[in-house]
Amino acid sequence: MSGAKPMKDPLDLLDISSLLSDEEREIQATVAKFLADRVRPHIGEWFENAHFARELAPELGKLGVLGMHLEGYGCAGTNAVSYGLACLELEAADSGFRSFVSVQGSLSMFSIWKWGSEEQKQEWLPRLAAGEAIGCFGLTEPDFGSNPSGMRTRAVRDGDDWILNGSKMWITNGGIADVATVWAQTEEGIRGFLVPRGTPGFTTQDIKQKMSLRASITSELYFDNVRLPDSARLPLAQGLRGPLSCLNEARFGILFGAVGAARDCIQAAIEYADSRVQFDKPISAFQLTQKKLTDMSVSTGNAALLAIHLGRLKDHHRIRPEQISVGKLNNVREAIAIARECRTVLGANGISLEYSPLRHANNLESVLTYEGTSEMHTLVVGQALTGQAAFR
Repeated sequence: MSGAKPMKDPLDLLDISSLLSDEEREIQATVAKFLADRVRPHIGEWFENAHFARELAPELGKLGVLGMHLEGYGCAGTNAVSYGLACLELEAADSGFRSFVSVQGSLSMFSIWKWGSEEQKQEWLPRLAAGEAIGCFGLTEPDFGSNPSGMRTRAVRDGDDWILNGSKMWITNGGIADVATVWAQTEEGIRGFLVPRGTPGFTTQDIKQKMSLRASITSELYFDNVRLPDSARLPLAQGLRGPLSCLNEARFGILFGAVGAARDCIQAAIEYADSRVQFDKPISAFQLTQKKLTDMSVSTGNAALLAIHLGRLKDHHRIRPEQISVGKLNNVREAIAIARECRTVLGANGISLEYSPLRHANNLESVLTYEGTSEMHTLVVGQALTGQAAFR
């Protein structure tokens, strides 16, 4: 085996691509090429300067990845695995771009597609699918993240209208969104509302000094006596089932995305280890380095197998929320450990934005927390195993 070429893709170790259809492989390759051309050459600079390239939204729309797993209204209507593979490639480039696509398609668009009126769908979905409009999803509040049922944002009826007051925190796309899906307490329980940018009383403020997801917009949303017509209400959503169904869609994309981040880190580590010479030979020839690369590649392959299995379950309408929690919990936990380990292979060079592992590690700190913390997903799985709810 001496002198053999290093494996270009650690997922080839288990021949993961053989589990995919020709169409799925083609979609994955198309997304990867777009990112190689339009994102990868600039992502280090964008991360350093905390810049989100909003101008890429129409290009992502033309690529077909915005709401790609939804049917109709200009959406691509792909299967779940294809959507997952797109998320894998997006996060391999940067978590910020996967977050943008996830929020646009699985939170903003899905909330309208699943719970909205036909008029709301016709008004917003084609524009959101094309990237001509940007959406966000307002659920988390400063004091209510893991426990959204305690949210303080409230909408009260005033004749035929609603008056919305409150705030939302840590909202991806918030500062650039043309429409916000906002969840609020009402006398009828938790309801969703579509709040267009420019509505009087609706303001946003971007969150600065982030050390994670820097190539992404994260914002606070404020609602001060925002008057909305009843046509702004999502008519089919009542209670937490509405927002939680959207979160499950986004979590599904994350469990694929984490595989992409891990794969990209390992690729960077293998390439570096093969070219970095110490003690008269490349560090890839040392046993400790090979153990690191082996353990990480086995873990990433297992995460990919889990993701594809869950994708097939989703495509057969058999997936359960606790199974998505298993995927999100395992794959993100493994990916962040891999990113940190890959940084050690790169030594001092690993802290440079010339290489991806530490950028991925920083981004994954956010991914570890949002769409349900690891602690919450642990308790979801624990409840499924024992029948006992340990949330309170």
